[in-house]
Amino acid sequence: MIKLSRMADYGVILMVQLARASAVVTTAAELTKSTALPAPTVSKLLKQLSGAGLLDSQRGTKGGYTLALPPGDISVANIVSALDGPIALTECMTSEGAVCEIEALCPTRTNWRQINSALVDALDRVSLAEMARPVLETSANLQPSRLAVAANV
Repeated sequence: MIKLSRMADYGVILMVQLARASAVVTTAAELTKSTALPAPTVSKLLKQLSGAGLLDSQRGTKGGYTLALPPGDISVANIVSALDGPIALTECMTSEGAVCEIEALCPTRTNWRQINSALVDALDRVSLAEMARPVLETSANLQPSRLAVAANV
């Protein structure tokens, strides 16, 4: 199974929460409460996201965190990379990838590069602004008559 790390998932959750708060300075305690994530995890992620330039932090009694860029300029790939490092399906896809003992003869390396590139492109095309949009309806919630309207039938 290919899946995001728990920290990357939680990082996206925090960033979505901050995007929804717009330009409001939000504290780690407020994020902990609004996301139900453990306080130490929230603090660790906020530090990493700040270090990666995705968040601005402000100290003091009115301190907290805001997005460093507009939500439309931050991609899911930016968030995942900030927390997990380079997005790579196999070790040889990282820029500092370990040299594989069969690298010179590997029949799949080019194909893995193409697949990895498609994954990175897909994550790069989804902005934080899109992730922060509220989900209004899902197809599971739609009644048959509303499905026809939604499909322009």
